[in-house]
Amino acid sequence: MQNQLVLLLKNRRSVLSKNLSEPGPDEKQLKTILEIAARVPDHRKLEPWRFIVIQGDARKNLGGKFCAIRLQNYKLTSEQISAEQNRYNHAPTVVVVVFSPVEHKTPVFEQLLSCGAVCQHINLASSALGFNSQWVTNWCSFDKDAQKELGLKPHESIAGFFHIGTASCIPSDRQRPNLDDKVNYY
Repeated sequence: MQNQLVLLLKNRRSVLSKNLSEPGPDEKQLKTILEIAARVPDHRKLEPWRFIVIQGDARKNLGGKFCAIRLQNYKLTSEQISAEQNRYNHAPTVVVVVFSPVEHKTPVFEQLLSCGAVCQHINLASSALGFNSQWVTNWCSFDKDAQKELGLKPHESIAGFFHIGTASCIPSDRQRPNLDDKVNYY
């Protein structure tokens, strides 16, 4: 018999943010998710990452501000404007993981890997608590004005937006890699 952790790891899947709704994690559950996210390999304990939590009306506010930023450089259709304005309105909780590398002898690449582990821990912790999630980037992760809106420092970047809530549909599983094509033995 497989233990519960192995089953969770084998069956976890992302749910599109547009298919996430209430309920989302309460304050205690969100704290647990973030505590688990922070328990990652971190060479020399640099903690090269941080979190920005977006909930409630702040989700709509951020969508409006990001839409205005996008409109400065692109002509959008009314459907695209609506999609931008509502980008964060589906899932009740959005966690932004900010990659914040530290100037140190530890290579930036190792720090980035630690941040990536933080990201996946958010997905796993959300799933373990009975929620669904999606890790997305989109244009706003790479746009300097969007980063500035979120208060990022010049050396920081966005590793991802994590939409967390309850699935309104059961997602189908996607085809997984054939390990015979991915594994070699030395």
